[in-house]
Amino acid sequence: MSQYFHSIRIKTENCDGRMKCLRSCPTQAIRIRDKKAFILEEKCIDCGECITACPNGAIVALTDPFGELSRFKHTVAIPSPALYAQFGRSILPNRILAGLKKLGFDDAFDLAFTCGDTSLAIEHFLDEYQGPKPLISNSCPSVVSLIQVRYPQLVDHIIPIKLPKRLAAKEIKERKSKELGLKPEEIGTFYITPCPVKMIAIKQPLSEEECYLDGAISITDIYGPLLSALESEDKDSYRKSLESICILGIGWAIAGGMHRTQKMKNVLDVSGIAEIITTFDDIERGKLQDIDLVVPYSCPQGCVGGPLTVENRYISYNKILRLLETLEQENIEACRDKREIRERYRQKYFHMQQKYEPRPIQALDEDLGKAIKKRKKKEKIYDSLPRIDCGICGAPTCLAFAEDVVKGDAQPSDCIFNVPVRFKELTGELSRLLDGFGSVGAGKERKPGSEKKRKKS
Repeated sequence: MSQYFHSIRIKTENCDGRMKCLRSCPTQAIRIRDKKAFILEEKCIDCGECITACPNGAIVALTDPFGELSRFKHTVAIPSPALYAQFGRSILPNRILAGLKKLGFDDAFDLAFTCGDTSLAIEHFLDEYQGPKPLISNSCPSVVSLIQVRYPQLVDHIIPIKLPKRLAAKEIKERKSKELGLKPEEIGTFYITPCPVKMIAIKQPLSEEECYLDGAISITDIYGPLLSALESEDKDSYRKSLESICILGIGWAIAGGMHRTQKMKNVLDVSGIAEIITTFDDIERGKLQDIDLVVPYSCPQGCVGGPLTVENRYISYNKILRLLETLEQENIEACRDKREIRERYRQKYFHMQQKYEPRPIQALDEDLGKAIKKRKKKEKIYDSLPRIDCGICGAPTCLAFAEDVVKGDAQPSDCIFNVPVRFKELTGELSRLLDGFGSVGAGKERKPGSEKKRKKS
């Protein structure tokens, strides 16, 4: 794939090159030149870390506007379970789904049900799996991209189960097409997303699986209108809403939620890019082989900590946790029949048809011989650098800077520690040049009488 779609853009007019984005990027995908940041597309995983880090709001997420709904004859909102944590505890999923319809959607689907189905499918897969461990959940697209870019040898560890939002969109299009007599392409499915990376799953899926989603709208954009549109609560709304929540699916909003609701054993939950990198480094070293499944979320605390959410992530996490505790105490489970899910699993309904592949990264040179020479040059340049990773050159590390120099994207003099050396070189060259002029002048024959004229003067 020569070109990549990314859901993150840099507004150069707001960028002053303060380097916080550069230091926060987990795949070293950001460079700064002339006090302006830019993104190396083949390395970006759209995790949104740079959005959170930028103090000037110069990095923004691209999601779909509400106007996109007009392209379809029937529209369905599919909110992330993280949306349910953005409001007060008394505002339960049914009210939020009703509020989405008041905003202009023809229908709203509770993704928690499909998340619950997928949880059971993952459990079946773990029971049958006999390969190398640990398996890694694919629920967070940023984590999948991180593996494809930085840990390509772990690609085969990614669990090959379809994502809930894709399954839900496919099911909605099939069902609504029969009910309404419309073509599937006339039915628009829109994901209400807590992070920008979900746009990638729509515009440029990480595998060859068909997405079925038509757009993504950020929680940030929809929050204000939705808050105004929420229905007033009646006497039975709390009970009615509580009875319709799938406990296996609602937990997907937070780190550890899937693990908690399924009572799964031997599962490791990790959140935050820094912790994920530490965990994946351990897996590369052969550790954690006694763990069955790692469930990583690139955002701290899980999807509730996404850069496109509104509520404080710790408050959101607590809201989901308290809701799960209530459901456990009430012993309410509105999820689908487990026998039906087991039968669907046997029919490969949840299984991906294609495997994830490592993302091809630009080589130093297409010619192998030249690539080897450039690699040696890169090592030589790196050895000459201070190796303190200050970032002033516009690259995140000295090693990345050495590679940029070899590729022709930077000059050795961009490193401030090379400036005195270069100044000394230039001084030496100037001295030699002046000496050369002096020697040329000394070698010229003087005209007769010139010495006398000089004395008289």
